[in-house]
Amino acid sequence: MTSPTEQQNAADFYDFEAALTEDEREVLLRTRAFMREEVRPLVAEQWADGSFPRELIARFRESGLVGLPYEGYGDDRPAAGHLLTGMMAMEMSRVDASVATFFGVHNGLAMHAVHAGGDQAQRDRWLPGMARMDTVGAFALTEPLDGSDIAAGMRTTARREGDGWVLDGAKRWIGNATFADHIVVWARDVDDDQVKGFVVDGDTPGLKVEKIAHKTSLRIVENADLTLEGVRVPESDRLQNASSFRDVAEILRATRSGVAWQALGVMIGAYELALRYACERQQFGRPLAGFQLVQDLLVKSLGNITSSWGMLLQLARLQDTGVFRDEHSSLAKAHVTARMREVVAWAREIFGGNGIVLEYDVARFFADAEAIYSFEGTREMNTLIVGKAITGQSAFV
Repeated sequence: MTSPTEQQNAADFYDFEAALTEDEREVLLRTRAFMREEVRPLVAEQWADGSFPRELIARFRESGLVGLPYEGYGDDRPAAGHLLTGMMAMEMSRVDASVATFFGVHNGLAMHAVHAGGDQAQRDRWLPGMARMDTVGAFALTEPLDGSDIAAGMRTTARREGDGWVLDGAKRWIGNATFADHIVVWARDVDDDQVKGFVVDGDTPGLKVEKIAHKTSLRIVENADLTLEGVRVPESDRLQNASSFRDVAEILRATRSGVAWQALGVMIGAYELALRYACERQQFGRPLAGFQLVQDLLVKSLGNITSSWGMLLQLARLQDTGVFRDEHSSLAKAHVTARMREVVAWAREIFGGNGIVLEYDVARFFADAEAIYSFEGTREMNTLIVGKAITGQSAFV
């Protein structure tokens, strides 16, 4: 029999899910069932192996969960709002942050880059297949020597040659790239020094993709190093509405909040594991949950979850009403990921020695939290964005 925590989110202490409409809640419950039935049985073995289960792509294709934020691609439904898509990211991360990241790279970064940066012909060309997950997308921005300073330090170049472009350079930490059909590559135009976006097919000559091995976080995501040597791309594959780093920043602003929702999901997953373990594990003749110090850790965890959820609920409302700025998503990403770090550490602590064994699952959440804490802007970079907004003074160097 399925336990109550399988049917509902046991960490939803203030009933935030009630903010969803009936149709939206149906999608969330479908996401919950998909992750429970299709993903959870695979994750421990795949995490240990450090590989992505390719069979999940076909299962996602059949799920009806892909492409929901983009109206007109896939079916006749209206575009999903930010609250639903955020809660979907949360629900996926509640089971596994790696699979949520795979989905976010495809459904968020790659598809949003095409949707926002492409013209109508390009949207009609690429998005239907991506919305069905007939094709998988990746997003190549970060470079081996440049992460937070990529706006000024991008070394990958684009050179106009005849009726096309030639790309040269390197990218690092590119999720999904080992099996992606379309990779959105950002490169600096040598003529006008502006960053432009290009959709590069995964089998394009001159593109070398090498999986990054020996990761200790998000091991199921297949991140890759890309090398581009004389990669030729036709003008028709250059994103026509992405002609500066400002356009890249707009995409990141929209997707950064999704990482905060992922962090909330990781908190919830770790908390639920710790709560269940504390109620079942007997020590000194009674359950761990009956000890004051254990209850203190659980209540602090629930407080972090609840306060973060309230912040993200209001952030989604700002996004859906168009009253949304960079500093809004930056504060959420910085704050929620910091709270996530606390919760996964407390959850692992409740497990004691069992907390470092993969079969108890909490170790996976503990490790995966470190990657989420760092990507889509470090805490320090997001802090400086918010700091500039509230003081009027830039502390960037």
